[in-house]
Amino acid sequence: MATLPTTASPDPTAATMPAATAASQAGTGLDDHRITHVSPLMSPALLRQEHPVDDAVARTVTAGREAAVDILSGRDDRLLVVAGPCSVHDADAALDYARRLAAHAEKVSGELHIVMRVYFEKPRTTLGWKGLINDPDLDGRFAVNKGLRLARQLLLDVSALGLPVGCEFLDPIIPQYIADVVTWGSVGARTAASQVHRQLCSGLSMPVGIKNSTEGDVQVAVDATRAAAASHVFPGITTDGVSALLTTAGNEDCHVILRGGSTGPNHDPDTVADTLARLRKAQLPERVVVDASHGNSGKDHVRQAGVVTELAERIAAGEPGISGLMLESFLADGRQDLTLGRAADLDYGRSITDACLDWTTTESLLDDLAAAVRTRRG
Repeated sequence: MATLPTTASPDPTAATMPAATAASQAGTGLDDHRITHVSPLMSPALLRQEHPVDDAVARTVTAGREAAVDILSGRDDRLLVVAGPCSVHDADAALDYARRLAAHAEKVSGELHIVMRVYFEKPRTTLGWKGLINDPDLDGRFAVNKGLRLARQLLLDVSALGLPVGCEFLDPIIPQYIADVVTWGSVGARTAASQVHRQLCSGLSMPVGIKNSTEGDVQVAVDATRAAAASHVFPGITTDGVSALLTTAGNEDCHVILRGGSTGPNHDPDTVADTLARLRKAQLPERVVVDASHGNSGKDHVRQAGVVTELAERIAAGEPGISGLMLESFLADGRQDLTLGRAADLDYGRSITDACLDWTTTESLLDDLAAAVRTRRG
């Protein structure tokens, strides 16, 4: 899927644009008054050539997408579960987590379709570290080309384990670099109302979950899901980095994610039923995914467990419409602060963005969800 072009982030690993070129672009001097640096950005085609998809990875992605669509459409009675770190900051720790998750996913594969949350872009309310692609060395140098290489290789490594991956799409140019390896995508609460992101979703090749707003407005996610299901025409780039006009077919596999909001949780039965009614009114499939974190846990990672336990009980009792859940989970519980340039001081396997559940708790919750599916079947 090609997307809107953007100015490249500064990258000291790449050569600076020649002065003559920069001067020729200045033209009348009416532009770029606030651009302080321009660095070349590799093309998506070059990255895909450097880090290609092999047959095993292609099978994982294809099978993962098909299973997710079947669950969301009701043809598969399993649950879709997206679990993993809030944002990846350490590729080695993420792969360690992936190996554990892949092994457990195999044990509960009859009841759960598990997708690892492998998020590389971190939306910020104000300022802060923006993710592995933007700043892979955690030092404020913004080595974006390096970040793209790290991100794509990690997606390939996780998929090679037979474990599908899920990514949030924030910057609209990034999907051209990684989307072919992504099984499930998401659009966050801060961008659900963005026309650019709705158009982007309409052309992506995987199911995409769209979250309600940070205030808790569910209708914005319903509207986004409806918009993404339609065809759009918009400017973007090809994998060669060439500007183009893109026409999309529309993505009928988009769905609403309930993540709570500033007004409180929204995973209760009444809100789920109201969301299904809104989808029905919009002539959209009646399916929701519940995010156990964020507003639904009051931003308290420990309370995620209570949300999952409650949902497991409701699923076991046969409550309709809940197709999946999301968990923020890592090797160690909680979170830690990042000091730029001092990545070596960080605890291994602990989040530097939102606080996460630890691995032991995650295993237990996955087993609870699998048991709920078995009870519902019975």
